Amino acid sequence: MKWQGRRGSGNIEDRRRSGGTRKAGGIGGIAGVIILLAGLYFGFDTSSFVDLGGSGQQTSGGEVTQADEQAAQFVSVTLADTEEVWAEIFNTQVGENYTPPTLVLFKGATQSPCGGASGASGPFYCPADQKAYLDTEFFVQLENQLGAGGDFAAAYVVAHEVAHHVQNELGILGQANRIRQQVSDTESNAISVRIELQADCFSGIWARLAQERFNSLERGDIAEAMNAAAQIGDDTLQSNAGRTVQPHTFTHGTSEQRQRWFRIGYESGQIASCDTFETNSL
Repeated sequence: MKWQGRRGSGNIEDRRRSGGTRKAGGIGGIAGVIILLAGLYFGFDTSSFVDLGGSGQQTSGGEVTQADEQAAQFVSVTLADTEEVWAEIFNTQVGENYTPPTLVLFKGATQSPCGGASGASGPFYCPADQKAYLDTEFFVQLENQLGAGGDFAAAYVVAHEVAHHVQNELGILGQANRIRQQVSDTESNAISVRIELQADCFSGIWARLAQERFNSLERGDIAEAMNAAAQIGDDTLQSNAGRTVQPHTFTHGTSEQRQRWFRIGYESGQIASCDTFETNSL
């Protein structure tokens, strides 16, 4: 993925250093991306569906290394790309203005209106404050534990988190979560799968338009994203963990489903093609 030299986003809140928060514009690289896949690995990437309370901004920092700064720059540029792409999509396909999310970088632990965040919980999007939360300590797990290396695999996961914000902007996320609170666990999980697969589809739309707008894709990038989608499918994660695959517990979709919906978005470039809630064939 060609990303160096492009603008970084101003919508990044950096909590990685103790003693408060600060704004970060464009900082740089591959390692912060880790966060995102790790979140999917632990099953928390879209959360914030539950109000766990707490709205402080405590952070248990630690040394911010050069690798951390490179990671932050990569995330910043990728976030900026999503801002431009989704502004265009909202203008042409929705007829409304797009308001981008803020991305919170933290190291160790922090708080959100949706509850505490830590390296163990992974990345997530919180509708209450319209922020995505990422810990930049997960590069090793991303590549070595999840088997999903590559910068575009990481960019795909950033795009997936932003896609939950897009769902929130469109009113989809709030409606789906209200229904989830009124049904059984199995039914709630099934709705969650549809939310996640739509986010994968939206990520595919982003990848297509990012290529058209920035010419940022390189040979093998889509394969990296497809591999990431495969590695974080519920069936693959349960199997790799030595557990019996239990479809009724799925919250994100199978590897095949995640790959297929990413591909649908990438090939169509249209929000209308990503309606996972009206199809009987996921």
